[in-house]
Amino acid sequence: MNKISAVIITLNEEKNIERCLRSLEGIADEIVVADSFSTDKTVQIAERYGARIVQQAFLGYRDQKNFVTGQATNDWILSLDADEALSPELQQSIRIERENFRYDAYRFARLTNYCGKWIRHSGWYPDKKIRLYDRRKGSWGGEKVHEYWEPGKDAQVGELSGDLQHYSFYTSEEHLRQIEKFTELSARENVAKGKNYNLIDVYLRPAWNFIANYIFRLGFMDGSAGYRVCKLSAYASYLKYSKTRQYHKQQG
Repeated sequence: MNKISAVIITLNEEKNIERCLRSLEGIADEIVVADSFSTDKTVQIAERYGARIVQQAFLGYRDQKNFVTGQATNDWILSLDADEALSPELQQSIRIERENFRYDAYRFARLTNYCGKWIRHSGWYPDKKIRLYDRRKGSWGGEKVHEYWEPGKDAQVGELSGDLQHYSFYTSEEHLRQIEKFTELSARENVAKGKNYNLIDVYLRPAWNFIANYIFRLGFMDGSAGYRVCKLSAYASYLKYSKTRQYHKQQG
C-alpha cells in the first residue's frame, strides 16, 4: 500500500483543526503541519493527533504549501487547509485508490459550508481541486492568493468521488474581512505585474459576476445564503478591480 503524508498550513486555527485531523484518521500515514507561530491552541491540538509541527513564518499561500510539501517524508501528498475535512465517501475513494495509484495527481469536488448552509450552486460547487498528488510530478503555482497544484508536463490527473468539505465562514462578517484582505493582495499583485482596469471592468464585471452566479449557476437554489454568496462575490470582484485601478493611478 502506498503511504500518504497529509500536509496542512495553519495560523490560529483552533476552531477548525480538530475536525480536519479527525477526517485523516486511517488515511494519512503522517501528518505535517506548517504553523506560522499560532498564539491559540492550534499546535497543541495538532500534536494530540500525532502531527509533526514545523514552524515557518507565512510565505504566501503558494510558497507555504510548497514548503510544507517539501517537509513530508512520503512522496504522495494529501494537502488540506485547516478548515477542510474529508467526507466519508472521499475517505473511501482514497483508501481504494491508494492500493494502486493510476494517476500522478487527483482532483475532487469541494463543497463549502457557508454560515451553516451547504452551498451546492452559486459558482461554488463542485469547485474541483487537485489535493492528492505525487510531489515529484509538479509543484504549487499561481499567485499569492489563488494558489493551485500545477502538474508537470507529462503528469496525468484523475478524479475521485466524494467531497472535500470546506467550512469557510461562520458569519458574513468573516467573509467581508477575507474579501478585504484578499482583494488587497490581488490588487497589489496586479499592479506589480503592470495590470490595470477601466471603468467598464470596475462596474460591469461585478454586475455580470452576480448575474452569472445567481441566475445561470443557480445561486437562487441555495436560498438566502446563496444570495449573500453571490452578492459578496460580486462585491469582491468590484473591490479587486477598483483597488487595482486606484493603486495603478497612485503608482503613476
